[in-house]
Amino acid sequence: MATGGKGGHSSGALYTNRLIHEKSPYLLQHAHNPVDWYPWGQEAFDKARREDKLIFLSVGYSTCHWCHVMEQESFQNEEIGQILNDNFVCIKVDREERPDVDKVYMTFVQATSSGGGWPMSVWLTPDLKPFVGGTYFPPEDGIYQVGFRTVLLRILEQWKRNKTGLLENSEKILSALLARTDVGARGEEAPPSSKEVMSRCFQQLSESYDEEYGGFSESPKFPTPVNLSFLFSYWALHRSAPEGVRALQMALHTLKMMAYGGIHDHIAQGFHRYSTDQRWHVPHFEKMLYDQGQLAAAYAKAYQISGDELFADVAADLLCYVSRDLSDKSGGFYSAEDADSYPTVQSEEKQEGAFCVWTAEEIRWLLPDPIEGIPEKKTMADVFMHHFGVKEGGNVNPLKDPHNELKGKNVLIVQYSLELTAARFGLELEQLKTLLIKSRERLYKARALRPRPHLDSKMLASWNGLMISGFAQSGAILGREEYVERAACAAHFLRNHMFNADSGKLLRSCYRGQGDSVEKSSVPVQGFLEDYVFVIQALFDLYEASLDSSWLEWAVQLQHKQDELFWDPKGFAYFSTVAADPSLLLRMKDDQDGAEPSPNSVAATNLLRAASYTGHKEWVKKAGQLLAAFSERLLKIPVVLPEMARATAAFHLTLKQVVICGDPTGEDTRELLHCYYSTYTPHRVLILADGDTTGFLYRHLGFLSSLEKKDGKATAYLCENFACSLPVTSSQDLRRLLLP
Repeated sequence: MATGGKGGHSSGALYTNRLIHEKSPYLLQHAHNPVDWYPWGQEAFDKARREDKLIFLSVGYSTCHWCHVMEQESFQNEEIGQILNDNFVCIKVDREERPDVDKVYMTFVQATSSGGGWPMSVWLTPDLKPFVGGTYFPPEDGIYQVGFRTVLLRILEQWKRNKTGLLENSEKILSALLARTDVGARGEEAPPSSKEVMSRCFQQLSESYDEEYGGFSESPKFPTPVNLSFLFSYWALHRSAPEGVRALQMALHTLKMMAYGGIHDHIAQGFHRYSTDQRWHVPHFEKMLYDQGQLAAAYAKAYQISGDELFADVAADLLCYVSRDLSDKSGGFYSAEDADSYPTVQSEEKQEGAFCVWTAEEIRWLLPDPIEGIPEKKTMADVFMHHFGVKEGGNVNPLKDPHNELKGKNVLIVQYSLELTAARFGLELEQLKTLLIKSRERLYKARALRPRPHLDSKMLASWNGLMISGFAQSGAILGREEYVERAACAAHFLRNHMFNADSGKLLRSCYRGQGDSVEKSSVPVQGFLEDYVFVIQALFDLYEASLDSSWLEWAVQLQHKQDELFWDPKGFAYFSTVAADPSLLLRMKDDQDGAEPSPNSVAATNLLRAASYTGHKEWVKKAGQLLAAFSERLLKIPVVLPEMARATAAFHLTLKQVVICGDPTGEDTRELLHCYYSTYTPHRVLILADGDTTGFLYRHLGFLSSLEKKDGKATAYLCENFACSLPVTSSQDLRRLLLP
């Protein structure tokens, strides 16, 4: 191990390991550990086999709080570093750069221990088979947990004394995992009944729903946009029934409580990762791009359905955050901001939430202005503190602050409605709104002077796809052309920097370079199924918002490539990875919608959309086969696949083609488009028939040439299986078609 570089250890020793040549921010964070880290690759595998050493695999990501803790406690410890270097081949993996590696070994950890999470710590045989795994380990033994040093020494002893037994055990575990992860249909099964799947999914969500605070657990509490999307669809299919009304209430109440909660950054916009408590108050403070993209779409749809301006405002503030803080000059979107930061410029240790929290004293100092025209001598601080639940001694429950990092601090949460706060201080509603805007602006400027959290400037194709969808859908629904333009800018970025036109393949990741440049990895990571699926979805959403059919053309090209690389012709559905990587022990199919929807869930709907835009019926057949492959899970526990449950309804009810014939710049066409964008109905696609018979849509959909304007006006048709309704020319008539 070479010396040099930057130290971070109590002894003052200087180290540099192989990670110094990587681009991933997470790997670079460990480039100066006294651990001889290797990136995932053949060099490390060959060394393990040559020296007959076990592999220690550590997987995390750059904004992971407990990853930072384990690095400081164990990977910066020279004695532990020596044990690792002398006895193991140590491999570091960024789970966001290599979700394929992460998924294989996380499946093992979840199957053999009490849970999973990051940092993930797994010990492998020299041929990459896991036999022991866990997550975070403290450096030394404690009352409730064995320390990392002890675990290392015990595993070494086992390897020396009982190598044959360990190898046999790892083979058994691998065989069990192969059987457990074998998802597929047997023969030509039919996809499950959408009525049964949707009904059971709604019932299971209802049972876990928190009536008081919204959401679907007590704590920790995650945003789970897939649940909200399902509930919107379920409502649309049961509008007048009690269960439909309840579905809508569950979704809107959850979004409202999240917007009021501390999980929502009331000063610098955007949403934190999750809430540690039941009422969305004290968050885990990291901000992830994939949450922002999905939540922007959810809040825009909530506005589309309810007309409540609160939801439009939250979508706008969320997109403001992404445009300002997670956007690269090239057009791409960065991955995340960390939860931890230095409380002050002079601080030597980072604390979680330091960038975001406030003392009452700070707020009084920043907002001292007296409010004129009210009888009591009150200041802006008094009003602000009342509205946002600020307390003199801090408002964080000590049980949610195990390390005392938030003692005496306040996480802002909307404690009272605008009406109640206005009444409490004798203010007019508009006067209060102006005062709160001014207060937030002042706190934002003060916060900008604090040391910022670490920014993970890695740009992932899949998460960029989710964010493009967020901008495109919000732009269409809210009538904000600048959002659609931002989505198009990011799509151009993907095509220019993360797509190989010769091979037709996507890349997984690239990185912010010097100046305005974008850098690729020294060994570029090829796109996974999720990259194709989320980018294809984004391009369909971008077409609907921009009506530029070049995005459709690229989406269809990528769909063909996805089929070629990932489709399982025997068991149906898509594998998460390509077949060509010998270092992966399992070729898996994700079977759960989590923080992001599973790729197969979105792929099912993408296939139906692609068929609607091209007339390619093979894709409808594929969608049915995919749903059949997950039939058992969908019928028993659809609550783990709410996005795929939505796709079963789209499959059985058939996607409706809403064709608008007209000039997109004409007032009459724009009126019909506005009707489409402002009306929530699931399971539909928008097609603009602009009369260009040489264009993409006319070349693929012959029936478009037979559709004409009525009386020279922009005209809409509702088509199903390429048979169309009578023409309508008014937005009222189109709305009646969309909402039968």
